[in-house]
Amino acid sequence: MISDPAQYMAIALFVTFVVSIFTGFPVAWLMGGLAVIFTAISVFSDTYLDTFFGVDWGYSSIVIERIYAVMNNWVLVALPMFVFMGIMMDKSGIAEDLMTDLAKLFGRVRGGLAITVVFIGVLLAASTGIIGAAVVLLAILGVPMMLKHNYDAALACGVVCATGTLGILIPPSIMLVLMADQIRVSVGDLFMGAMFPGLMLGFLYALFILVYAWLRPSVAPAPEDAEPVNFRLLLRVLKSTIPPTILIIAVLGSIFFGIATPTEASGVGALGATLLALSRGRLSFASFRDVLQGTMRTTSYIFALFVGATAFALVLRGFGGDELIEDGLMALPFGPDGVVIFILLIAFVLGFVLDWIEITLIMLPLLAPVLIGMDVDLVWFAILFAVTLQTSFITPPVGFALFYMKGVAPKGISTTTIYKGIIPFAIIQLIVVASIFLFPKLATWLPTVAYG
Repeated sequence: MISDPAQYMAIALFVTFVVSIFTGFPVAWLMGGLAVIFTAISVFSDTYLDTFFGVDWGYSSIVIERIYAVMNNWVLVALPMFVFMGIMMDKSGIAEDLMTDLAKLFGRVRGGLAITVVFIGVLLAASTGIIGAAVVLLAILGVPMMLKHNYDAALACGVVCATGTLGILIPPSIMLVLMADQIRVSVGDLFMGAMFPGLMLGFLYALFILVYAWLRPSVAPAPEDAEPVNFRLLLRVLKSTIPPTILIIAVLGSIFFGIATPTEASGVGALGATLLALSRGRLSFASFRDVLQGTMRTTSYIFALFVGATAFALVLRGFGGDELIEDGLMALPFGPDGVVIFILLIAFVLGFVLDWIEITLIMLPLLAPVLIGMDVDLVWFAILFAVTLQTSFITPPVGFALFYMKGVAPKGISTTTIYKGIIPFAIIQLIVVASIFLFPKLATWLPTVAYG
């Protein structure tokens, strides 16, 4: 029940934001602009209607200090470094070589090409973490190859869409860095907590492909002209796999074993990716400039959202929106577990219309105090939240990964084919979400063992 008239302004602000999303206007400027507009409405009401809602220009000016605190956060220095690492790894051409070599290695196995896509997707997730780029790259490399060997088009599209989104979860995920900052937990805890769920998804994808290909050989036949596995092929695969694996171990291992902070490890990753591209002869002035420009665009987008979300959250709190949210969630007759499920459902639905960055910056700062008050383990919740957002990326009809796939799919592949192919992988995602919910140690055991 609303006890403060100012909370009606909070509701109006939030509803206006939800409706305005569908205008297509950039969300960062939308949030910042609405914060200014509703502050002006509050000031107008105080001046001419003799009704004060608790927000004026003096209050809103606090946003400058809040934004400075965000920009002064050393944890967030890791963001541009990890983005740089991902784009540079993409430029290095390592994925193309791996696709060629692993396809020959697994070529005699039914579903072997699809398993190759899963393996490379996991590797890309641990080295790039950029969903759109991963889906597009895997689609360009993997789908034509699978179709050439008479794979079912739906299976080919489904495995690319599902595997390409693993970068949102598998460390060093930039989403986990943002989550750690928003709910004030250790980045290392979230990285470790995400390891089992991320690898579990990759394993279940591969297991499904093997079982499905065994039950229905026609959907993923073994190539008749597959190259025999020999020592030279194994050596070539090792040569392609070892450098990125060493880089990933150097980045994540230095964090897990306390040798470096996530910020320092991100610098190691950026340097390592640059040296890897250089050693492969793929680094030129033009490509280096492209990587820097790509890093700048992605980082600018993220920090613009920081500015808009900070202003929006400040004004929403000024109207008592945080108290309204807290009272509403606490009043739900479900208990802590029910509240968590309710929050995950909201995040899942928002994932159809908003990017994960926007959802993270809008929801988590408002929900963290409620979850702390209910004694919910924030590491467990953050991993659940991350896997849920990943699920929304691949769920028809408006999962973002499906649109990435459609944009680069070969001619003849319809949207219906993509939707059909992603359904079993979406079911696997939901199974993993349910497993983490029912068995929290899947997300909390490794951080507990490592850090106590």
